[in-house]
Amino acid sequence: MANSRSVVIAALIANGAIAVMKFVGYLLTLSPAMLSETYHSISDTGNQVFLLIGLRYGAQEADRQHPFGYGKAQFFYSMLVSVMLFGIAGWESARHGYDALVHGSHTTMSQTPPLPVVGAVDGIYVNYTVLIGAIVFEAWALKKAYEGISVQMDEHGWETLREAFRKTSDVTTLTALTEDSIALAGAGIALFGVYLSRATGNGVYDAASALLIGLLLMVFAVALAWENKRLLLGESLSPDAERELREIVANADVVREVVDFRTVFFGAEELLVTADVVFESDVDAIDERIAEIERDLKAHDDQIQRVYLEPDTGV
Repeated sequence: MANSRSVVIAALIANGAIAVMKFVGYLLTLSPAMLSETYHSISDTGNQVFLLIGLRYGAQEADRQHPFGYGKAQFFYSMLVSVMLFGIAGWESARHGYDALVHGSHTTMSQTPPLPVVGAVDGIYVNYTVLIGAIVFEAWALKKAYEGISVQMDEHGWETLREAFRKTSDVTTLTALTEDSIALAGAGIALFGVYLSRATGNGVYDAASALLIGLLLMVFAVALAWENKRLLLGESLSPDAERELREIVANADVVREVVDFRTVFFGAEELLVTADVVFESDVDAIDERIAEIERDLKAHDDQIQRVYLEPDTGV
């Protein structure tokens, strides 16, 4: 939890600073790509606030109304982030880029006023400075997010980022990693588009980069929403990981048969395990033996927060 919070705070600082830089850059240059990137960074900044709210709300203790705690709040707020990423940053960026492309696709910079001169500085260098600064900030935030997901990959033995994306329940770190990756790519695309428009004298490249950034944001927003959906609906562990836990129960010397075995995430890295178990008929101190099995399960996977083993008569 603390690791997720540090990742989000790093992204919040980076995106807040970048949003201000990009907006100033847009006001000075009126670049479509710069406006697209401004939408992007403003959305990202708001998203980090939502993620922090989710972390704080999800950390509340269980009560009568929420006996398993508020852990799923992180899934809900991460879902809101994906909607904002799609609806605000992605759609507005794509729409603005499309409008600029359609209405200016055959217009060259030689036919339109050049980027304004700010004092004695050509406006194009304002764009370059802002976007390079954004790349530096985003690279720092991405490094923090990657360190966060790498810890989980080491803990669970995940070999690739793709596997981590599909299996992690820490959607806060996942969302921050995705946003930072897109933000870094978006700043690079905007920088390239601005450069090509200046080098060729054709504003189509600037507009096209804005459209491409918007489409990129919408694609990843849908992917994030899908990952949050699986957890909001109550996803279990992967079949292989669940099989390992089932074998721990089945291999206990007091267990004759495991009739039913289920797992479900009720929060980020908070796992519930339930099982109907047929115990040997001559078992003494059944409560103590059940407690031993629970300890073995938690020792195997530290995500397990609650275990319910129900004795089954086998009838």
